[in-house]
Amino acid sequence: MTLPPRDPLPSLIPESAPFSAEQRVWLNGLFAGLLSLEDGITPLSLEQAAALLPGALDLATPATGEDDGAPWHDPAMALADRMKLAEGRPLRRRMMAAMGQQDCGQCGYNCQDYSDAIVLQKEERLNLCVPGGKETTRMLKALHQELGKGPGSAETPSKTLTPAAVTAAPAAAPGCSRECPTAARFLSRKRLNKAGSEKETWHIEFDLTATGIDYAVGDAFGVFPTNDPALADAVIAALAAPRDFPIGGRALRDVLVDGVSLGAAPDMLFQLFSYITGGERRQKAKALAAGEDPDGDAATLDVLAAIKKFSGVRPDPEAFIEALDPLQPRLYSIACSPRVDRRRMALCVDAVRYPINGRTRLGVASTFLGERVRSGDTVNVFVQKAQHFGLPADPSVPIIMIGPGTGIAPFRAFLHERMASKAPGRNWLFFGHQRRDYDFFYEDELAGLKAAGTLTRLSLAWSRDGAEKFYVQDRMREVGRELWAWLADGAHVYVCGDAKRMARDVEAAWVEIVAAHGARTTDEAIAFVANLKKSGRYQQDVY
Repeated sequence: MTLPPRDPLPSLIPESAPFSAEQRVWLNGLFAGLLSLEDGITPLSLEQAAALLPGALDLATPATGEDDGAPWHDPAMALADRMKLAEGRPLRRRMMAAMGQQDCGQCGYNCQDYSDAIVLQKEERLNLCVPGGKETTRMLKALHQELGKGPGSAETPSKTLTPAAVTAAPAAAPGCSRECPTAARFLSRKRLNKAGSEKETWHIEFDLTATGIDYAVGDAFGVFPTNDPALADAVIAALAAPRDFPIGGRALRDVLVDGVSLGAAPDMLFQLFSYITGGERRQKAKALAAGEDPDGDAATLDVLAAIKKFSGVRPDPEAFIEALDPLQPRLYSIACSPRVDRRRMALCVDAVRYPINGRTRLGVASTFLGERVRSGDTVNVFVQKAQHFGLPADPSVPIIMIGPGTGIAPFRAFLHERMASKAPGRNWLFFGHQRRDYDFFYEDELAGLKAAGTLTRLSLAWSRDGAEKFYVQDRMREVGRELWAWLADGAHVYVCGDAKRMARDVEAAWVEIVAAHGARTTDEAIAFVANLKKSGRYQQDVY
């Protein structure tokens, strides 16, 4: 039987209301459902809409200048400063300000979309922001308390959250998101530093043949690592628990290896300790759970250190696991182009190791890739599509790439892409590290690209080769006139690497260059760089 077409929903939101077409459709549907409306109803005023469902106008994004932009969207800015800038904004905007501001995609969203998903109650997990860490999680939990309050609480009920809350529905294609990974075969690792380097950096390759994964330069590659088995064993020993204790049908040791994070001790772990200890130690555990630092060591407490700090406390293994955060995937900039070999995936990874209190701490994914995974092993992986980081649509546009250390990864991909596609645009790379003799990644390859004409200019900076440290931003200032000429010729700028220091210092160098060679005041230069960002001519992949 053929059903007659449905009449369109009545328009309840006035055309003058500050919402996009998509937001107006969403609000019309929401209010129509609440009122069981028939055709012909008079449109609501904004005041009537707000009275009908307090908070509904907060869920839709205003399109006016009042809420335009996100001045806090700067990964170098402290959380307290971001929250100050977001004061008085809608809840979803304050939640965005609490995020790590890197748009890194490790949570499966960008910062704005993650905050929107929480406010719309499409996402229950509040601990997904890896760059934001515990500070972000605490702030999100505090802000989340506002969701179910007020007269509209019946329409927007608050939900009880746990670290292991139900995940969102998987995407359709395997390997296209963290919620739906696929298995790729690990091929090889090759150390990029020469003997004598203080660093340990690896060129990593995966075989994508059986994955069906599709990617573009600028995208990131997500890897699900496992914890160091020796660390899992040390945690079991500190708990004095049986390694085969059953947790959801699995052995405790297996869950510790691949199920939970053994990094920074979460607040819930200290809360658990406060329930099963007493006296002064209970007060310390409560203080740590509240984000305080009673002994000045909170920043050094991973899960094992936390157990040892409260030695003798023996939580039930199942309660202990429930108190830990899930082990998150890690994202790496893709260092290859599918135009060269679509079946291979290349990464550039620094293995992280550092001593604290006589124990060597390990970066989970970096040492997994640099040491523990073996050739032929399968690893769960996915591609995180780039939000705002990719080559210009016009292949003739010149590009300037600034990527010290492992920040060179996406620019190796860019250069391979431009070479394979015979793009006529000029390419200028700034690369730096500690010492030229030991830390010149892909030296022969870059020389070949330069000889072939793909790499137009290569500017280098070595921080430990001279009496004074010298960085890529210092090299930029030296060639500022030429950089300004490239900008004036329409060049796009790309920056990859450390968010809190390098990216901030590089941006400061650009402001100086624009002021000095573009005949502008400092304020005008700042506005010029900001406009480059808004227009997509200044893009960052920072972490």
